[in-house]
Amino acid sequence: MSYCFNPNCSQPKNSASSQKCQSCGSPLLLTGKCGQYRAVKQLGQGGFGATFLGQNEVLPGNPSCVIKQLRPSGTAPQVLEMARELFEREAKTLGKIGNHPQIPRLLDYFEQDKQFYLVQEYISGATLQQEVKRTGCYSEAGVKQFLSEVLPLIEYIHDLKVIHRDIKPANLIRRSQDARLVLIDFGAVKNQVSQASYNPSGQTALTAYAIGTPGFAPPEQMAMRPVYSSDIYALGITCIYLLTGKTPKDLPYNPTTGEIMWEQLVNLSEHLTNVLKKMLDVSVRNRYQSAPEVLRALEMEPYLDSLAKGLIVKSDVDVKERTNSDQENSDILSNDPSSNSNNGVAQLAAAIRARRAKLGDMPRSPLERRERRPLRPKTQTNVINVANSNSNGSQMQRKVTPQLLLNAYAKGRRDFASYNISLLNLQSADLSVTNFHCAQLTKTNLQGANLENSDFGRASLKQANLRDANLSRAYLSHADLEGADLRGADLSHAYMSQANLRGANLCGANLTGAKVTDEQLALAKINWLTVRPNGKRGFL
Repeated sequence: MSYCFNPNCSQPKNSASSQKCQSCGSPLLLTGKCGQYRAVKQLGQGGFGATFLGQNEVLPGNPSCVIKQLRPSGTAPQVLEMARELFEREAKTLGKIGNHPQIPRLLDYFEQDKQFYLVQEYISGATLQQEVKRTGCYSEAGVKQFLSEVLPLIEYIHDLKVIHRDIKPANLIRRSQDARLVLIDFGAVKNQVSQASYNPSGQTALTAYAIGTPGFAPPEQMAMRPVYSSDIYALGITCIYLLTGKTPKDLPYNPTTGEIMWEQLVNLSEHLTNVLKKMLDVSVRNRYQSAPEVLRALEMEPYLDSLAKGLIVKSDVDVKERTNSDQENSDILSNDPSSNSNNGVAQLAAAIRARRAKLGDMPRSPLERRERRPLRPKTQTNVINVANSNSNGSQMQRKVTPQLLLNAYAKGRRDFASYNISLLNLQSADLSVTNFHCAQLTKTNLQGANLENSDFGRASLKQANLRDANLSRAYLSHADLEGADLRGADLSHAYMSQANLRGANLCGANLTGAKVTDEQLALAKINWLTVRPNGKRGFL
């Protein structure tokens, strides 16, 4: 089916082969900078515009995408100019932060017939709002897991000087492929055009959109003075929704202070209650100022056991509800339908332990002193070579061969999180936009490989051969690159916050726009051919 983009069309549904709308005569194909796009169905509509599920008619297979149409509330030149600037700012923001595995990539943006269009990567999955309505409210363990997954993402956004301003359950999608949370809708980010420039009625559609969502936005944001902790407040309100299933308008509030009264609706530990109360403090001065502060206050390590149990229950429900097609896509490398879920728990535990060690305010726990073990044993399949790390089989790692990995990638597999890919020869391989989070790639040969936009967060790349590899916009936060050969590698706009570069060879590498500090680079080998983040060559 083809769906008409004309907001005034009375019968927008058309046949899949139609070039023009049978009702209003509007063209059904959009011509952008990177392809031609056809809307298949409408996903949502509001005063700001509409969102469509679309497909790229130029690329083989007509891959799916999301088409976001900005519809200005008027035709006056001032309104169109404001809409154009708002549109361009969102596109620039997505281009700036779109190298994170939990943010949809910007694929195209253009103007056609005085309408503005953004084309983004399509994220298959359900929003947290849909998830709560379908499976019920979260437990305390579920909320802690949610915070541990989203807070590092918020930290990443804030590090790039971006305030999202519209965090809510409807803007968080649990991706079907790997069950990771993805944050969408960056149309309300800070530094949009001034809403005072054209606002005759005081409540235009664009004004309402740019502020955020009432109830989820804190008082200072509604007063057009957002700060980084405004996103912390919205995240706290989202937690209350996950726990109660109630939106802010359905929650009682204190008429004296304006604070919502939620404690009596939930059964939480005193510890988590206090953390949420501080996240939701109406006073910016008393609220947590950053995502790391919340992570520090959560002290997640003591709750790993209960968290893992909660996730096992949750994953069992998800497995039962997964469609056959989703099952096939997510399990290309495994016949065990629970492998991805269990792996997610292991990733979460490792991430929490690493963060606690970074903060340095808690002694090493028994979990840190013992080897990581799977929650449930995985059976050997014809694709995965499962190897025990010791004689009694106390630890198993998923080990793949180069050919199996490349075959799986060719079939559409993009999730190799926590896999053991050490010592493999993947020279010149195309593995772009792939999830290698927490994977083992020690001494792996990736010379000349295309790893653009791939996620190597917390992965081990010790002594890996990445010479002349394309790591543009790769996510390398907390990755271990000690002794890695990165000579001539393209690391432009890569996110390398907290990555270990001790002894890494960056001679001739391109680091233009990369998120990396001088202190990190001081530990690596560079020469006069190295292009530093500021675009200049050499040591200074």
